[in-house]
Amino acid sequence: MSIESTLEIHTADGYPLAARLYRPDGEARGVVLLVSAMGVPQSFYAPFARWLAQQGWTALSFDYRGMGDSRHVPLPKLDIDVIGWGQHDCAAMLESAQAQAPGKPLLWIGHSLGGQLPAFTPNINQASRILTIAAGSGYWLENAWALKRRAWLLWYFFAPLLTPIWGYFPGRRLNMVGDLPRGVMQQWRRWCLHRDYAVGVEGEAVRQRFAAVRSPIVSLGFTDDEMMSQRNVASLHGFYTGSTLSRQRYSPQELGLQRIGHFGFFRKENQAALWQRLIAPELTALSA
Repeated sequence: MSIESTLEIHTADGYPLAARLYRPDGEARGVVLLVSAMGVPQSFYAPFARWLAQQGWTALSFDYRGMGDSRHVPLPKLDIDVIGWGQHDCAAMLESAQAQAPGKPLLWIGHSLGGQLPAFTPNINQASRILTIAAGSGYWLENAWALKRRAWLLWYFFAPLLTPIWGYFPGRRLNMVGDLPRGVMQQWRRWCLHRDYAVGVEGEAVRQRFAAVRSPIVSLGFTDDEMMSQRNVASLHGFYTGSTLSRQRYSPQELGLQRIGHFGFFRKENQAALWQRLIAPELTALSA
């Protein structure tokens, strides 16, 4: 059983973020901050957050500014990019997570984009451990084959054409990613067109941000991920040169499943096959 509540967390630059808190019935063993994939609302992670609370951990989820319940102004009026999501939003949420269980282990679980944002979160080393799930570089020529055609259309046609017209990226109408702030889409597009992703576009300062992450990292990837290829995953995690890294890659069959893909890890029906098998040992190790 979990005790659930909604929170409003204010960032250092004053933006109110919508967050959800899932507390165990009893003293928490630690706290987990759930950091979403691009365009995915925090509600998607609710079943997993409830399961974490049942394991005795406080879980905290949130929507980036402009997304989900944190969309307080029209997107054309919102001035934010991917780095800003890390620098402001993730930093505030990490501080709030730490306050939920002072002195207890703090686990960052980042899905897809959430595995990239540690580099842009200035207080990231407050995390006891970082767990990335289906996270990799977005470089489009290394994307899984199933995604490449859509990626080409997105990066060379839809994004550059529609974002200036609408003042944001109207992805919901296209069934692509979802509606995104202009600055997020424009920066993300530049990154995805470069072989070295954010590091290649932003330069040495961002390379050093990745290198400055010291919290141990565990990467979980899946062979049937329709978005992130093995090369994408290796490329991203290769930037985290200052951290100890454990990369784990599974096929659905070895876990007793027919499919996992990019989003399947967080689906409730995979609790026994994935959460209990892959996450419970990490929680036990952290709270030992």
